[in-house]
Amino acid sequence: MQKALHVRTTVLPGGKVEIVDQELMEGENVDVVISPAPAPSARSAWQIISEGSGQRLFKTAKEVDDYLAEERASWER
Repeated sequence: MQKALHVRTTVLPGGKVEIVDQELMEGENVDVVISPAPAPSARSAWQIISEGSGQRLFKTAKEVDDYLAEERASWER
């Protein structure tokens, strides 16, 4: 017996949903349960960046500005 199949799809025009899986046997009985997917939560860019792994070089915008100013000054030397 096949394990449960989880498919995320988009409802087609006319309220149709299509499921295609090569492991489904023609003529076999299956149960289909459809539930709306949860809406994606809106996250700010800062939330996404803060979830990243590794150490952050700068803790404030001022530190970034100071670093960039120093880099630009070194180009002129």
